[in-house]
Amino acid sequence: MEFVVLPDCPTGAAAAGRLRATRRVDHASGRPWIVGDWPEAEAVVVQAGPRRMVVLGHTRLDETAAAAALGRLGSLHDVDSIASRLPGAVHLAVSLDGRTRVQGSAVGVRQIFTAVVDGVTVAASGVEPLLRLTGAGLDETVLAARLLAPGGPPWPLAQRPVRRGVEALTTGHWLELDTDGRARQTRWWELPEPSLTLAQGAAAVRSALDDAITSRVAAGGTLSADLSGGLDSTSLCFLAHAAGADLVTYHVMPIDSANADTMWAHRAAECLPAARHHTLSADRAENLFDVGYTADLVGAAPEGPSTWASGLAHIQDLAKRATAEGATLHLTGFGGDELFGRMPACAWSLARATPVGGLRLVNRYRLANRWPWRATVRSLLDRSTFTQNLGRVAARIDAPPPPVDEPDFGWVFAPRMPTWATPDAVAAVRALLTDAATEGPGPLDADRARHQALASLVFEGTTVRQVNTALGDTGITWDAPFLDDRVVEAALATRIDQRLLGGRFKPLLTSAARGLVPADILGRRDKGEFSAEAFRGLARNRARILELCEDSQLARLGLIDPAAFRSAVLNPGPMSHHLQPIDTTVACESWLRTHPETYPMPPARNTPTGEHR
Repeated sequence: MEFVVLPDCPTGAAAAGRLRATRRVDHASGRPWIVGDWPEAEAVVVQAGPRRMVVLGHTRLDETAAAAALGRLGSLHDVDSIASRLPGAVHLAVSLDGRTRVQGSAVGVRQIFTAVVDGVTVAASGVEPLLRLTGAGLDETVLAARLLAPGGPPWPLAQRPVRRGVEALTTGHWLELDTDGRARQTRWWELPEPSLTLAQGAAAVRSALDDAITSRVAAGGTLSADLSGGLDSTSLCFLAHAAGADLVTYHVMPIDSANADTMWAHRAAECLPAARHHTLSADRAENLFDVGYTADLVGAAPEGPSTWASGLAHIQDLAKRATAEGATLHLTGFGGDELFGRMPACAWSLARATPVGGLRLVNRYRLANRWPWRATVRSLLDRSTFTQNLGRVAARIDAPPPPVDEPDFGWVFAPRMPTWATPDAVAAVRALLTDAATEGPGPLDADRARHQALASLVFEGTTVRQVNTALGDTGITWDAPFLDDRVVEAALATRIDQRLLGGRFKPLLTSAARGLVPADILGRRDKGEFSAEAFRGLARNRARILELCEDSQLARLGLIDPAAFRSAVLNPGPMSHHLQPIDTTVACESWLRTHPETYPMPPARNTPTGEHR
């Protein structure tokens, strides 16, 4: 699915002729409004007189009620009442009296990007059509920030494309395009206050997940799903089965014999006899640490390199297997850890939300992680703002990683530049982070733990979106129901002491899934660990990765010392975190080799089919 949203003006209309498209929806004026390619089953067009509304994605919409609501709108701000009730993760656009509102989903599974074309702002669901309209060049500083490890740059830089002049819509905002092609952003989505008890939160999560899965199953066809053995993916498989899906599951056996995932996956599969289950060998060639973007993926990641690129071989292999089974949608458990597990700042928020019980739970975390008392207390007493914390992170990006037994309850995960990054690259990324701290939109939530959860969910949403871009025309879409707006709201509206109830693993999820997932499976108290896969992948692909050191494109840009990088590949260190900066560097280097700096403008095309006027 890919589309461009144009303002209701002559310049916007002129841009439509330069786009690749098979479908089009018009403004009431007759000018092109939404131009692109999308499955007919995933688009609903609602009209009320001259007003238009388009919903793209898997959702449930009463078209009669939606048309009535559209007719009653006093302004684009009133669209909130429609958007706040839609299940699923969708794009929503409204054309009202020549003005347009367009938005994606809360954590970016469905995103909106913007660029200025011939003096007017146009919006799109992805970066590639904007590159074709603008020929935007590479932003080397944003690319350098993708070297940060683990996880790349933190919020609010995580979603910024590596092309100059192309911007991502800020999380939780909608975009307005007026009749002159001017644009502005308005925040509309925020988390509800955390007021629900465990029982209330579990009921809300179960209801939201039921809606999320039902809206996907209702589209028909076969669903494939991860069945890792963990609680997140296992719960989704049982939900899909209960909704009547024709279900196919995939389990990848772990290398480490101490990882119990396979036992739990097989136990779950035995309780789902109607589904077709597949177990993939731990030692198959499509392992979880590969060389990132390869020759068959030229131009497949227009937003820029991603930290998950080393897993592309696994994702491509799984897509081929699932489509051979007839699947058009693949469910993953992305987002489950953030919603139902513990983020680093949870200790800080717990101590303030429930001082007595919270501190008792913090002490349990301290003992489990072997944190010294003094360092724990110092982190708990930290009162820095988000801006101050991000500024401190910027100052330390070239420092050695902190000791593993030192707790960090700050707002921001503290990434580091690789030791092979050049001083110029470090200085440029530090300035970028410093500017983001002082000029950016601030935290995603006033509470540290909820901000961290949302920032990590935005990362997961970006991952799902970019996976689907890379998969292109394979015929299958990766999907993550835990990242739906209503699911995120239900989980994070539950009080933190209830979400992390002492002595239980993911109590909110297990309570929500009770009666659906067998009790013995819900009783699992741990999760798998996959550093063995990373080390074996590096060993298997070392020669191919070393080839990237030869005539390095990153070195040509002045961002890395290739000799130092080569040394790290040959001697990475004994811990899994030593592989993380290698991973981001491989992603950036392989991306540069497979993505041109500019995109040629296609010739004008005839009026696309499937018009709505």
